[in-house]
Formats: sequence, C-alpha cells, structure tokens
Amino acid sequence: MGYDFEGRHVVVTGGTGALGTDVVRLLLENGATCHVPAIDENELKAFPLSDHDRVNITEGVDLTDDDAVKGYFAGLPGLWASIHGAGGFGMSDITETSLADLQRLISLNIVTSYLCTREAIRTLRGAGQGGRVVNVSAQPGIEPRNAGGLTAYSATKGAVASLTQSAADEVSSENIWVNAVAPSIMDTPANREAMPDAPHSDWPSTADVAATIAFLASPDNRVTRAAVVPVYGRS
Repeated sequence: MGYDFEGRHVVVTGGTGALGTDVVRLLLENGATCHVPAIDENELKAFPLSDHDRVNITEGVDLTDDDAVKGYFAGLPGLWASIHGAGGFGMSDITETSLADLQRLISLNIVTSYLCTREAIRTLRGAGQGGRVVNVSAQPGIEPRNAGGLTAYSATKGAVASLTQSAADEVSSENIWVNAVAPSIMDTPANREAMPDAPHSDWPSTADVAATIAFLASPDNRVTRAAVVPVYGRS
C-alpha cells in the first residue's frame, strides 16, 4: 500500500536502528524527505540509507537534552510528521534494578519522547497546516500485568503511551494527530540471537511495524488519534 508523503518532511528519531531503518526506507519509497538525528556511531556506520539524497542526518543530537532538541527542531524545514523511535531497553528483577537503571530508561524512553513530541507539536502548530506525531511505546508498557522482570522498562514505556494520549487531546482541534504503536518483541537479528529458541515466526517484522507507523504518520490517516496501536503479530 502506498502513502502520500510526496514532498513532505518527516523526522525519524532512532532512524538508524532496526525499526527506524525500515521506517525511513518506507517513507522514502513514498516520496518523503527524512530527517534523522543520530548519536550512535556504530548504528550510523551500518545504516544503509546514509547516502540517499532525501535523507538528512544530523550527528551528535542528544535527544535527552532540552536545548539540543529545541535547536534540532527549530532548524528543520516545514515539517509534516515526527516519528519517535529512539529509546532503550532493560530487563531485571525489580529488586536488582538500581535508581541509575531506572533513570537511564526514564531518559531514553520518557524524556526523548516527551521533548520530541513537544517540539514537533510546537513546529507543526507554528506552521498551522496540521500534521502527525507517532511515538513508540511497547507491549509491556500497555500490558504491565504480563511484564514481570521488566518493571522499569514497562513503567517508562507506559508513560510514553500516556504522554501520547494526553498530547493528542491537546492538539486534536488543530488537525495534529498524535498516536503511538506498541510492538511486542520484533523479529530482528539481535533478538533472534538473544532468544534462539523462541518462536521467531510469531514475532512482528520491523517492516510490518514500520507500515503501521507510516499509515499513522500519513495524511491518509484522517481520523485516528490518541491511539496506542498493538503491533504484536502472533506473539
């Protein structure tokens, strides 16, 4: 299915990661110009779309820093959508989770999503043409009863879901739709290596999750807002 991104500018945080790469690839196939803030040098070296003429990479953007995020969004051309896939993962028993562990996930998941959502809305509101914001929560964030061993991760991804729905309510009258996806474990090489005996075929592919994100971020999404969409596959 095609989406109407022709001539539209879209931010993709986490765009050099496994999911982000498929998001960027799909957006490019549908005419978008993608703006990717990047801080992970290893991911950037492996990113296959760096040389595409409609990919604009800005290195060294710390998405946990208020001024850095403000400066990044202020320097963008007219924006249509902002997709926020930057984040982090952590797994441990609650009694083994330190304050530093919790604060790390708060910074990577809540702070990055909050600052980028805020600045994306500020930018879209300033243009007055509407637009789309898509955050990335996670299955443990919206189904915490099944998230034992993931308390800090679950809490921070749950906060991303809450942020999404609250922000959506603020800006719905301005034709700015704010939504999120909540993937289960995705089928990536790293996840297969970490869980070699798991039912990999049940996991959603990053390409399929990217397709859901692309729809929510597109002008073809005319009515969906404040949604946290489960993208679980069969898992």
